[in-house]
Formats: sequence, C-alpha cells, structure tokens
Amino acid sequence: MTEPLRLACIDAEAPPLFSRSPDGVTRHGYEPDAAALVAEVMGRPLRWVFMPWAEFVPSLQAHEVDAVWCGQGITEERLRHVDFTRPYAVFNEAVLVRRGAGITSPSGLRGLRVAAIEGSTNMALAETFEGAATVPFGGETDDVFGDMLAALRSGEVDAVVDDDVVFVPLAEDADFDLAFTVPTANRWGVAVAKDRPGTRSALDDALATVIGDGRLRRIWNTWMPTLPFPL
Repeated sequence: MTEPLRLACIDAEAPPLFSRSPDGVTRHGYEPDAAALVAEVMGRPLRWVFMPWAEFVPSLQAHEVDAVWCGQGITEERLRHVDFTRPYAVFNEAVLVRRGAGITSPSGLRGLRVAAIEGSTNMALAETFEGAATVPFGGETDDVFGDMLAALRSGEVDAVVDDDVVFVPLAEDADFDLAFTVPTANRWGVAVAKDRPGTRSALDDALATVIGDGRLRRIWNTWMPTLPFPL
C-alpha cells in the first residue's frame, strides 16, 4: 500500500489560499489544489494534518508529517531549521488597517501597534517601519490569521502585515482598509525536514512537472485571477 503524503497546515479561513475544512479531511483553495496535483504526480494519496503554526517545525523534525504546505515564505531564519522546495507561489506584502484610519504609507504607522506572525517575512517587514511598535503573534492557536484580524477589529492592534493574497477577500469588509502594498516578492515553498532530502527532491520534481505543463498556472488563475502567475 502506498504511503500517504502527510502535509501539515492550520485549519483556518484564509481564502483564496485555503478555507476551513468542512469535515477535518477535505480542503479547498489554491494551496490544497496545488498540493493535490503534486501528490497525484508523486503517485501518493494526500492526507492533511492540522496543527497550530508553532508546531510545524517540531512535527517535521519528529517525522510526524512529510512536509508543511501552509503559506511558508522561504526565509534565512527558516532555512536554519528546515529545507524548502522550489517556489509554488510568489506574493507581495500588504498592511491592513481599520476603516477610516487614513494610512497610506509606512510613515503613517509611527507610534502605532503593528501585528505580524512571529519570525515571519511579514514581521521582518513590520520591523522596518520606523517608529512602529511590532506585536508578534506566535501561532499557538489553530488560526493565527483570524487572531490578528480579531485584534485589529477590537483595537488591540492598529495594523496587520501579511501577504497581499490573504487580504483580497477583505476588500468589501466594512471594518478594514488596505493601507498599502510593498513589492517584496516573497517566495513560498514547501518545508521539509533537513534529514529528508529524498522527500524534498520528489516534491521538487513534481512541482517542476505541474509548472512546466501549465497545470499549476490553471489552478492559480482559478483561485486568484486578479494576480499574475509569477512562475
């Protein structure tokens, strides 16, 4: 019997990347569809393993999952702990504020509380905003993105930094404004334990296949037709 490809992710509402699983098994969105393509090429059934963001690396290192496919930007800090495949997406970063805040540039964040996931590319960007007070969210819960949005709604923080794609569905939300976007072109990859080079190679080969034959582009255009395919 073929071993399943066990992929870790949070179970949260973050369309068009992914939506909360209706049954604890199936998932919908760009990342789940891209992962299903890759698993098909590899000839392995796909199994999602849901966990908080903070458990990704320990679960990888304990071989409880084969990889993490969950909005992981490829950073020098993360590369100290895990390896990454070639990118399956490239996104810019954006800043979300409460409606009517009137902020359109980093200078408008001076003296304000700016939230981002701890240790992320988003936090690295937030730390460049002169005079802003960064507020790290550690990812101990199942929905760190939802936690940050709730903190912004309540006034606990004044802004949230994340990749531009996750803010697309919030364009019509009466509580929020997209303040500005920074063209950082962050590459996202699938994280794999450093002692599993064969797994990384197999994932890389499958990604190369679905990028080369146009299947990944078709999925991208289905879920994110307003964003140009970057690969």
